[in-house]
Amino acid sequence: MSRRTPPAFARIFAPRSLRYQLLYRSLLILAALLLLIGVLQYIIMKDFIFKNKAESLNTQIMAMPMDWFTNEKKSEMDDNHPESDNKDGDSFQASRPPKERRDSPLFYQPGLSIVFINSNGTVTDVSKDTEASAPLLSAEEYEQITKQLQERQQIDYKILNNADGVEQLVVFRNAGPLNKVEGIVQVSTETDSLRQLLMTQLAIFTGLSIVALAAGLALYLPLLRRTLKPLSRVVLAAQQTDAGSLTKRIPASQGQEEIDRLSDAFNGMLERLDTSFETERKTTEKMRRFIADASHELRTPLTSIHGFLEVLLRGAAANPDQLNRALNSMQLESKRINRLVEDLLALAKLDQAPQLQLSAARLDELLQEMEPQLQLLAGNRKIDLVIESAISGKFNNDQMKQVLLNLFLNAVQHTDAESGTIKIMLERLENQARISITDNGTGIAAAHLPHLFERFYRSESSRTRKNGGAGLGLAITKSIVDAHGGTIEVISEPGEGTTFRISLPLDLR
Repeated sequence: MSRRTPPAFARIFAPRSLRYQLLYRSLLILAALLLLIGVLQYIIMKDFIFKNKAESLNTQIMAMPMDWFTNEKKSEMDDNHPESDNKDGDSFQASRPPKERRDSPLFYQPGLSIVFINSNGTVTDVSKDTEASAPLLSAEEYEQITKQLQERQQIDYKILNNADGVEQLVVFRNAGPLNKVEGIVQVSTETDSLRQLLMTQLAIFTGLSIVALAAGLALYLPLLRRTLKPLSRVVLAAQQTDAGSLTKRIPASQGQEEIDRLSDAFNGMLERLDTSFETERKTTEKMRRFIADASHELRTPLTSIHGFLEVLLRGAAANPDQLNRALNSMQLESKRINRLVEDLLALAKLDQAPQLQLSAARLDELLQEMEPQLQLLAGNRKIDLVIESAISGKFNNDQMKQVLLNLFLNAVQHTDAESGTIKIMLERLENQARISITDNGTGIAAAHLPHLFERFYRSESSRTRKNGGAGLGLAITKSIVDAHGGTIEVISEPGEGTTFRISLPLDLR
């Protein structure tokens, strides 16, 4: 049963979707910023509105004649003693029309309360028929306010609750000149209208914020989809990648640094996978060829031994001559099998643990020690040893002897038994020791040189030559040289001979 692909909307708003996470986190940050702006706007607007109202009340107080409050007792005295008005015949009080202090339009403003507090602490409600009651302070607080006003200290406004629990904005001002202050005037007004204005502003901002979030959602979705399009291409390429399409690559430059880095990493991964698969393919091919060659090499002597056994079973055992020839042949074939198995084991050990146990040794003494054995193996061939003295390094003596014997036997097999010449040279080149084994044999064709150190590879066309080996000697030699950190190369021309050259490091640290 195939899985249904979810619709685009569901993919975008899936909780684990990158688009969804970017979207809701961006909107969350935007909402938090708008909330912060709203809170700051509320605080700033509240202070601004309240201060503006306080300044308006202060302006209204300044417009009031101060004798509305300070000359009230004197006016009452003048009304009780009218004869004093014409004592001088030209009195200011007699010519001044009577003042209706509480008939001013100022007192008809809804929610406005005015009280006068004289220097004795007596509180007089000056407002005319208002339903709002003024908030009152204690005598000590009024005394403190009077002192602050006389010292010209700034008192912006106060927020107080009256006896009914109604919140009011209150301002204070001196009544009379500074040199003859007779009390203070307290003007207060309800804050309901101010808060209503503030909430109206806040509601407008909230509505605009919601519209901004909705507009951001509508505009951000296509922008987000376009921004993540290169990432979608990388995902699609990854889904289409298999063992047969490792050579395909994603465009490295897509206009976004992070996506470009992801593309580079993905392309690098594909390249490594391609290299690994190619190496595995070559290794598998080598293993297949190795198994085939090893089977072939083992089949030949086993077939010979099996044939001789059949001959013996058919009655050849009664004939001493046939019995002796059969046993000798079987012994030679068994030795051949034994050498092949030992070589395979040596290669397996070198493959599993190429780090040899190295110790300080001298190559010149090693060659001098092997000289009698080399003379015996050479027979009538001429051997020329050119050895530079005091060449020391870290080597495995047994393994180095095997290397020299393998290369020397290879030279012996390819040179004439009577006219053959083999030259072994040991010299120092800076921090390396170089061993060269040169013969005047048949040489090797150029087509065979790159494959000489491959396992079971033989340059001769016949695999059943009389003196030929299994083709493992040079492979073992190269593995040992590699384990010593050295290199081996071959130089040969058909008909002119062959030179094997080994370079080994002389680092004694």
